[in-house]
Amino acid sequence: MPETHPAPQSKEAQTEHQISDVQEADCCIVGGGPAGVVLAYLLARKGLRVCLLEMHTDFDRDFRGDTIHPSVLEVMDQLGLAERLHEMRHSKIRSFNIQVGDDEGVTIELGFLKTKYPYIMMLPQAHFLEFMTEEAKKFPGFQLIMGASVQELIREGGAVRGVRYREHEDDEWHEVRAALTVGADGRSSRVRRLAEMELVKTAPPMDVLWFRLPRREGDPEGVAGRIRNGHILVMLDRMEEWQIAFVILKGSYHHLREAGVEQLKRLVVETDPTLSDRIDHLQEWKQVSMLSVESSRLKQWYQPGLLLIGDAAHVMSPVGGVGINYAIQDAVVAANVLTKPLTSKSLQTNHLARVQRKRKWPTRFIQAFQAVIQKRILANALDTSKQFKLPFFLRLPLLRRIPARLIAFGIWPVRVEN
Repeated sequence: MPETHPAPQSKEAQTEHQISDVQEADCCIVGGGPAGVVLAYLLARKGLRVCLLEMHTDFDRDFRGDTIHPSVLEVMDQLGLAERLHEMRHSKIRSFNIQVGDDEGVTIELGFLKTKYPYIMMLPQAHFLEFMTEEAKKFPGFQLIMGASVQELIREGGAVRGVRYREHEDDEWHEVRAALTVGADGRSSRVRRLAEMELVKTAPPMDVLWFRLPRREGDPEGVAGRIRNGHILVMLDRMEEWQIAFVILKGSYHHLREAGVEQLKRLVVETDPTLSDRIDHLQEWKQVSMLSVESSRLKQWYQPGLLLIGDAAHVMSPVGGVGINYAIQDAVVAANVLTKPLTSKSLQTNHLARVQRKRKWPTRFIQAFQAVIQKRILANALDTSKQFKLPFFLRLPLLRRIPARLIAFGIWPVRVEN
């Protein structure tokens, strides 16, 4: 476990805040999302001292991203965790059905994938995070601190040497000093803001409203997409419930909200009439959450002593649900590259640059793929001035395998280096 001792009194440690204690670790990870917990597990597994700081006091939150893709399941298998993960209550997505208007739907199958896991697992993200942190606690070098709100980066000699944080309902300041600090704290990353790192942003044409409706006996399984009259609705199978994503034009949320929840219900039923028998479960706006769709990436993911991964380094559009997939792949590559230099205490900035080099092009490629889908398909589907038809490549079974494989694995899967 990372060492804890009283705050030093050297000039380098001076701050305007009174520091109550200082912990020392090989790596301090900020953010207990998928990237952070997997990286913490992988480093602790190798005998490194890892301190994982999570801002919230628990993982019991309503996450939208509950998909675990085949590439991640293969990583879990390599770690000997896949079987136990599958013992948890979950559902499997083996196909995607897309229907335009009253036309016969097009189905994208995953069964052709050459993998032990030719499906996407639907598992509440909170359960996955709890599972991974419990597994990480089996290693003596791992420490998890919940309710830790990072306030400052510690900089010494031109490099980041850790963080200062405060705990909920605690006025005291704490320090974690580490050879490496990793920001894995999501799309609104505080670490990124503190480091003043610059994002390159794009402008997706849509936002997404999320809510849940009951599933009925006889409903289809997997993922169903419905496009009708300038509206897009996606249904994700969560066993007893459908998790609904209702896609709207960017900037139209406030107008729709002013029109009232009854207007939203009417548009949902117009898009998918089969939901008319359960739409009254949606009673008020507090049942709906709005995701402002963003796609962005950092020009540079690192500074001396600091690395950003996952959404902190590249915010993904929800197209294809690949955000968790890519965040965990970042974590695997980071562990593969950084374990040896951390163990030998020889970490250099060029090691951090190597992580970005390995992950930059897969990230850019998938973001470009998402941009094409958004501009060529989703934007046209939301345009009420013309009739929408699915693009040619989705109408040919062989070509439909391309997006299926990209969603399942990205450009290529990553492997844990033992």
